[in-house]
Formats: sequence, structure tokens, C-alpha cells
Amino acid sequence: MRFILLLTAVIVLGGCSKSINKILKNPDPEYKLRIAEQYFVKKKYSKAQPIYEDVMPYYKTRAEFQDIYYKYAYCAFNQADYLNAENLFKTFLEIFPNSPKSEEVDYMRAFSFYQQSPKPELDQTNTIKAMGMMQTFINTHPGSERNKDATAIIDACRKKMEIKDFKSAQLYYDMGQFRAAGVSFTTLLNAYPESVNADQYKLMIIKSYYRYAELSIEEKKPERFEQVIEECQDFVDRFPESKLRKDAEGYLNLSQTQIKNLKNEQVKTSA
Repeated sequence: MRFILLLTAVIVLGGCSKSINKILKNPDPEYKLRIAEQYFVKKKYSKAQPIYEDVMPYYKTRAEFQDIYYKYAYCAFNQADYLNAENLFKTFLEIFPNSPKSEEVDYMRAFSFYQQSPKPELDQTNTIKAMGMMQTFINTHPGSERNKDATAIIDACRKKMEIKDFKSAQLYYDMGQFRAAGVSFTTLLNAYPESVNADQYKLMIIKSYYRYAELSIEEKKPERFEQVIEECQDFVDRFPESKLRKDAEGYLNLSQTQIKNLKNEQVKTSA
């Protein structure tokens, strides 16, 4: 049964390929353009794309060229070929800078970068580019109706970057690299101070530095527990209504107890 289905698919695809080749061999560019337009309207972008590409040289000096190139770019976008789509939208803006469609195409170019944005764990180069391009779009088109969507995309990109930075900091903590975790969570909090998770990040700073102090050599422990105390006091100042306040105060008490015990040990040793 699977073989029959596969064979049917091969035959159908082969038939489509022959059909497109027959259209491309037709010497009449106006006929080919009509067929491409029909495919485009029916959302058969993989069929419309090669025909648009074929007729472009004929229409390059004619008024229809702008619309052909516009739809050709969308053929790539609608097939999820976002890298090529971004380049085509960019080229459209270079060829037709005064087009009535320039605002839309400018947005779609930035949106193509956003569509290439990967999961938070992966390299976020395209996410950063998408944020920059969406902000440029907003600055360039201050009255655009698309600015609401552009702002939402920037927020989504920032959230993705925040998640990536959080996971990196959490990994340091899980690996027992507590000083690096404390530094990373501090950087995270400074980068996203208005985050709904800001108090969580601050608590992780406290926990990281507490574990770092615990594992330090005896001579370094007092100053490192003092740092934890400072972080705890800063937590209470910044997040007085946080549900995590009791946890922070717990580390404050533990650190004060640790320092007290260390001083008592020093007294016993010197006696």
C-alpha cells in the first residue's frame, strides 16, 4: 500500500513538473504571466515562482515588473524560504524605493528575519537582527498601522533572549559554577529589570553567592557571606511585596549565622 502511494506521488509530481516545463517552453510571455497569476491566486506558490522568474527579463522595463517582483518575493516567503525572501524584499526596496508597497515590503523583510529566529537554546543572531530591523521600521514609519505588530515582535524577541540568558545562567548553577552563576544572573537582571521574573533572578543571585561562600576557603568566607547579606538587603528594598521575600530573608539569616560562627571559631582558635 505504501509503495502504491509513493508511486502515485512520484507520478503526480512528475506530471506537475512536465506541466510547468511545458508552460516555460511557451514563447508567449504574456500567456506565461497569466498562468503565473492564476497559480499565485490559488496559492500554488511553488508553481508560480519559476514562471515569474522566467518572465521577469521580458517585463524588466515595463510597468508590470514591480508587481511581478513583489509576488515573486512572496512566493519565496509563502514557501517558508525566509532567507531568500528577505533578500528579495531587500532587493525590491532597492529597485522600487518609492513604491506604494515599500512600507509593507520593509516590514516583510524584517518579518522574514523574525521567521528565521530559532529556539532560545540556539544562536540568536537572526533574533537580534529582527529586533533591530523592527525598531528601524518603527522609526522609519512612525505612523504605520504595522507598528503595533512590530512592537509585539520586538517584545517576543526580547523574551526569547531573556529565556536564553536565563538558561545559560541556570546551567552555571546546575554545574556548580556558583560564582559564574551569580555574575550571569546579575547580568540577566540588569538586562531585564522590568521582567516579571526579576525577583526570581535576584533570588538566584543570592543562592549562587551563598553556595559560592559556603564552598570558599575559610579566610574568604566572611567577605563572601557579607556579599550575600548585601544582596538580600537589596532584594528586600527592590521587591518588598515579592512572594520570594521570605526565601531571601532566610538566606540573610543563614549568612549572618555563618559570619557569627566564623567569628566564634576565630576567638576559640586565638584563645
